[in-house]
Amino acid sequence: MRESDEPAGPPPAALAPVFDVYEVRRDGERLLYVGRPTAGGETVERELVDVFKQHGYRVGLQDDAGSERPVPRDAYVLVAEPRGTGSFPWRNAVLFALTVLSTLFAGAFYWYQLPVFSDPLSALEAWPFSAAIIGVLGIHELGHYVLTRYHDVDASLPYFIPLPLYIGSMGAVIRMRERIPDRRALLDIGAAGPLAGLAATVVVTAIGLQLDPLAVQEAAAASPDAARIQFNNPPLLTIVAELTGTAEKLERGLVHPVVFGGWVGMLVTVLNLLPVGQLDGGHIVRAIVGRRQETVAAAVPGALFALAGYLAFVRGGFDSVGIWAMWGLFATGLAYAGPAAPIRDDPLDRKRVAVGALTFVLGALCFTPIPVEIVTP
Repeated sequence: MRESDEPAGPPPAALAPVFDVYEVRRDGERLLYVGRPTAGGETVERELVDVFKQHGYRVGLQDDAGSERPVPRDAYVLVAEPRGTGSFPWRNAVLFALTVLSTLFAGAFYWYQLPVFSDPLSALEAWPFSAAIIGVLGIHELGHYVLTRYHDVDASLPYFIPLPLYIGSMGAVIRMRERIPDRRALLDIGAAGPLAGLAATVVVTAIGLQLDPLAVQEAAAASPDAARIQFNNPPLLTIVAELTGTAEKLERGLVHPVVFGGWVGMLVTVLNLLPVGQLDGGHIVRAIVGRRQETVAAAVPGALFALAGYLAFVRGGFDSVGIWAMWGLFATGLAYAGPAAPIRDDPLDRKRVAVGALTFVLGALCFTPIPVEIVTP
């Protein structure tokens, strides 16, 4: 670590209205502005975020930046880090490739029932299933990413999470490298993922409903003694079937695996729109109601546990109980961690409030209380 008399970031004088700079240190690619804030921490970040952004940095105020040299007792540190990496996203690319392989395996093994262990290349026949799963997950995350670019928020490309089980993936995420500037951006970024993902879901579902079931599915359905997993249809799936003239095929309960890709997109939408923490629903509610979002979020785990309890003790079965109980625990952690806090907290205009409300209405069409159940003879 060394000092720099002429830092690449903004000069100390540019920070003077809210931060008195004692010295500037360089720590690798980071710049450490040691000094004393003359306003509250929120005000400092709000006033200086654009100043540092103009020089290609994101900034955060800390009382200690892990500096090897001591910081004066009354001093704080403005830590400026370069925005974006500029390098090829190898980790994203590797995870995407692994997810392609994982979804091909899941589709070939569980759905197409191909001999993937004796003939690995046979998994390529499951490419429609793989494309459906990756399409609905990827377009959801790309919706977020496009809006982060629009609002000039430093964020990563999607990270896909491979898991070679029934779906072939645990989803995808993007990582925010800096705070979201205001409620407008928070609403836009939060809603863009579900809306883009729902558009992809409708397209995938409509295409899948035009395809005939696989021969192995027909054979399994003809066996009266076999237990099977049944994926129940949310209202949106029924609506798409009605609009595409395939309602009879859906009522039969035997559809091409590509339709399952659309079903996954609907379930992902429901889970992401839970109004808690930093899920998409949490972002949207935080943007609309401000800090009162934490009150809403506090009720979410209880609602999920109540749904699980209803299915287990009132309905008298354990179908889908694990899903809601697991998400109840997950929501508890998210609520404890808290929501995303934008730098500027001005209220939204009515247009964006309407967009947020519409997103939840569309998400409600993807909900069914028992997504999965075991059907026995």
